[in-house]
Amino acid sequence: MSCGNRQEQRQTVLVVDDERVNLAVLSELLKGEYRVLLAKNGQQALERVAQEQEIDLILLDVMMPELDGYEVLRRLKDNSKTKDIPVMFITALNTVGDEECGLRLGACDYIGKPFSPAIVQVRVANILGFVRQRKMLEVLAGRDGLTEIANRRRFDETLEREWGRNQRNAQPFSLVMLDLDYFKQYNDRYGHASGDAALKMVARVLTRSLRRPSDFAARYGGEEFVLILPDTDVAGGREIAEKVRDGVEQLAIPHEASVAAPHVTVSIGGVTVCGGNDAAMSIIETADAMLYEAKHRGRNRIVWKPD
Repeated sequence: MSCGNRQEQRQTVLVVDDERVNLAVLSELLKGEYRVLLAKNGQQALERVAQEQEIDLILLDVMMPELDGYEVLRRLKDNSKTKDIPVMFITALNTVGDEECGLRLGACDYIGKPFSPAIVQVRVANILGFVRQRKMLEVLAGRDGLTEIANRRRFDETLEREWGRNQRNAQPFSLVMLDLDYFKQYNDRYGHASGDAALKMVARVLTRSLRRPSDFAARYGGEEFVLILPDTDVAGGREIAEKVRDGVEQLAIPHEASVAAPHVTVSIGGVTVCGGNDAAMSIIETADAMLYEAKHRGRNRIVWKPD
């Protein structure tokens, strides 16, 4: 195996600190085992995350000018593409209250400065070991690591297969997209651990609402979910969607930051087609447009095409 291939297989760690000496020490400490990226402030860190294909762990200082570590973490957690990247704080703010604040915001670990190089190496290795195992299991099982329902990759595979079958058989086919209303505000008020718990409960509502073995539920990304309902007409699709909407309301998860209801709710967009030669992507785009319309009309409701 070439050196280039080994480099590609190494896990990537982003180190963020406004002190050059800290960047140099941490880089030297980790570069033998991992691909190390550096950022000297919070804004640069967010730019590196947006540019990189995949970052496995972020080591993040808290005390930085303009955009501190807490705000960087909030922005990472509010983005569905970056919310699952583990973040370890390495900071001189090392009181119990500081550590509690970081963990409540969603950090996976918290190390005070001055740090022990050996401890940093061990904790980084432990976290990245879990990251590697999680990714392997998710790929093999096609399951989302948090909610334990199907992941986006399994959804894509299932949609292509069922869409092809629908085009051959010319039977009604329904697709549902939904997401949690004002979920960013929920995370801001109750914390990301509570947000994760809410996502798990909503996923269980989805699986309980399906009627047949061919019906399929997946986490599409962030707080968004999707249902594939083969051989299901408009009436059948709307019935399942209403069962989901009502089921989430019945959870009665408090959400004082929502203007839709005092508890967690979902907005739902659905579409039903029968045959046709369109690509599978077209039905996703239509369902997504209906979801947008449901939000525009006030949320906690279903918008369907055809109505």
